[in-house]
Amino acid sequence: MKKSLYLLLLVLGLTMFVVSACGSSEGASGDSEGADSGEDTSSEESSSEEGTSDEQIDIGFAIKTQDSPYFVSLVEQIEQLGEAEGWNVDVLDANGDTTKESNNISTFISQGKDLIFVDAIEPSAVVSSIDRAAEAGIPVINLDSGVDEEANDVTTVYSDNEQNGRLVGLEYAEKMSDEEIKAIILSGAKGNVAGKERRTGLFTGIIEGKTGISEEEAWEEALAFDDELLSSGQAKHEEANFSVVGQGWGNWTEELGLSEAEDLITANQDLTTVLGENDQMVFGAITALENAGIEGVDMVAAADGAHEAFDLIKEGEYFATGLNSPTLVAEKGVEIAKEILVDGEDPKGYPEVTLTEPAAITEENVDEYYDLGF
Repeated sequence: MKKSLYLLLLVLGLTMFVVSACGSSEGASGDSEGADSGEDTSSEESSSEEGTSDEQIDIGFAIKTQDSPYFVSLVEQIEQLGEAEGWNVDVLDANGDTTKESNNISTFISQGKDLIFVDAIEPSAVVSSIDRAAEAGIPVINLDSGVDEEANDVTTVYSDNEQNGRLVGLEYAEKMSDEEIKAIILSGAKGNVAGKERRTGLFTGIIEGKTGISEEEAWEEALAFDDELLSSGQAKHEEANFSVVGQGWGNWTEELGLSEAEDLITANQDLTTVLGENDQMVFGAITALENAGIEGVDMVAAADGAHEAFDLIKEGEYFATGLNSPTLVAEKGVEIAKEILVDGEDPKGYPEVTLTEPAAITEENVDEYYDLGF
């Protein structure tokens, strides 16, 4: 009897244990399902986080023109560097039209671009467009051309136009130390910040090198020289034995550089020098001189560093140009964009202007800089 009772109690105990264990297992299973759900959620969150990190970054580039190899190269570099980062890069060409430029930037704003690069046509006309982008939370980085200071942009990335021009001017002043310089100058566009910096840099280097005055004094005199040139079409610096007898506006292109140079050369047959704010306009002047049968005129550009110019420098047919490399400008622009869009840097934490390294490229050092040309 006791044995039967013992067995009965043992069976009941085992049954309760099993039921309890099953209940515990169900609880664990419920927790496990919760854990599995948590793992699934974690996986989904992980996927979501990966999706955020891999989210497509969309960049707009409002370029002012594609009618010069420099601008073509700048666009290509931005596209290639952006694609290397996995970004989508859309380019809209204003073709030199400020209204179209404004519309292009508006298009990028409406598309909700993450960042916009701008190579501005005019420093003032673009300000309202840049400010509209900023109001929409889209940072704007200017490339190649400066804009008015009040623009709500991140920074302007370009070559050190002033020092490029000055270094080239100093080299040319050394060559012409005991000789008169009688020049024409081919300028890009009226009011363009980069153009003014380039030509005043040239004037500064020539005046500084030929007179021996300080750089600071030379800048002051170069600015006065430029004011005289803009107001009267001519300027002369007696002590430096340096004069500019005419200024043409070639809109940065070889074609207009040619037509402007033809008129200036017709009126001034005894030139020593053609000065230019970029290589392309100087190339036009070379053709104009050839057509006129005039030889022995020095070709001096404040910028850009076109391979064609480098080749002519090697051949001794082009005196010098400044280092305005689209490669360096694009690399710095993309570097800053990545800091903002990927690393979370404050767009307001950058200086107004970010400059690349200046250099005067002459026959002595052209091989060193050749790969940075375009």
